[in-house]
Amino acid sequence: MEKLTDYEFNGKIVLKNRLVLAPMTTYSANPDLTLSIEEEKYYQARGKEFGMVITAATAISKNAQAFQNQISIKDESYLPSMIRLSQAIKSGGAKAILQLHHGGRMNAIGLYENQDIVSASSVKAERVAAAIPRALLTHEVYKVIDDFRKAMILAIKAGFDGVELHGANTYLIQQFFSPHSNQRTDEFGGSLEKRLTFPLKLVDMAIKTKEEFAKSDFIIGYRLSPEEYENPGITLEDTKVLVKELSLKEIDYIHVSLGSYKQSSIRNPQEQEPVITALKIANIGKKKLIGVGGIESLDEVNDALNLGFDLVAIGMAALADVKVVTHILNNENIKRVIDEESLLPQNMKNRVSQWRNLSSRGFKVK
Repeated sequence: MEKLTDYEFNGKIVLKNRLVLAPMTTYSANPDLTLSIEEEKYYQARGKEFGMVITAATAISKNAQAFQNQISIKDESYLPSMIRLSQAIKSGGAKAILQLHHGGRMNAIGLYENQDIVSASSVKAERVAAAIPRALLTHEVYKVIDDFRKAMILAIKAGFDGVELHGANTYLIQQFFSPHSNQRTDEFGGSLEKRLTFPLKLVDMAIKTKEEFAKSDFIIGYRLSPEEYENPGITLEDTKVLVKELSLKEIDYIHVSLGSYKQSSIRNPQEQEPVITALKIANIGKKKLIGVGGIESLDEVNDALNLGFDLVAIGMAALADVKVVTHILNNENIKRVIDEESLLPQNMKNRVSQWRNLSSRGFKVK
């Protein structure tokens, strides 16, 4: 059995355990997109349990906002809100990681007046309610990178222990990597190598920003989705190249967004090998790998670690059970009822109650 507590993460910091709160959208910021009291209580409770807490996707600019009541770090006025968030998480001993996010073409329509929905190219997502985005001009792409930089500086000022670049779940960073959404002909699109330009420039920016403004133990992570259903879309072969490039950078972890930690390829059903097996081989720089998806017991934690993940993120189970880490580490059954004791913000609780797979996974909202 792998050692699960007092885990030496990157040679400079120790996590109290190897379990991570997965970044989950709360839909519960105040109307001005600052942290609500409900969210503060939600994070404070989870910070007492997890070794690391990754926040919900946090908008790095006005047109980065993807959905209603999304927390924001779009300018200096949001610093007090972000300080509250980092302190809520860290008060329980967890490391606080702010997930930096731009929704791109996945932004909901009508969030504010004169909304500008942008992407790598003017290609609509294959979603019923998606907008046709405006393709960013080359100089605007560099402006987006600078928006990420400014947000990261504010995160450092706010006391976060690290940031995660949200390059998964079909949002803007992934849109530049995807051949479906990126049909550019400038330096940021075309070949696989050029589609890597935007994500890798963001990573390089983050490394440089850390050197200028943060301590050496500040954490930089990158979240990715290994494949897309769309054609053309991101393939596992594409992602192996991305993982190799990321692993050679001075970052700390790669967070693999999966429906199940042990899932195989969604594009090639004949391939039965878990995705993590291929990505582990591509991870030549030996960065820490975070796995997520359906992990609810001690056996599943150990199985994920044995497959090749270094840290294990918990999603659904952490929504119901504020003591989920304690219960898992003690090999006890987790709580499966989302109620007042779960301390979920009301908007988040309402959203979760509508999830189609809730009851099939043994959870219910009370």
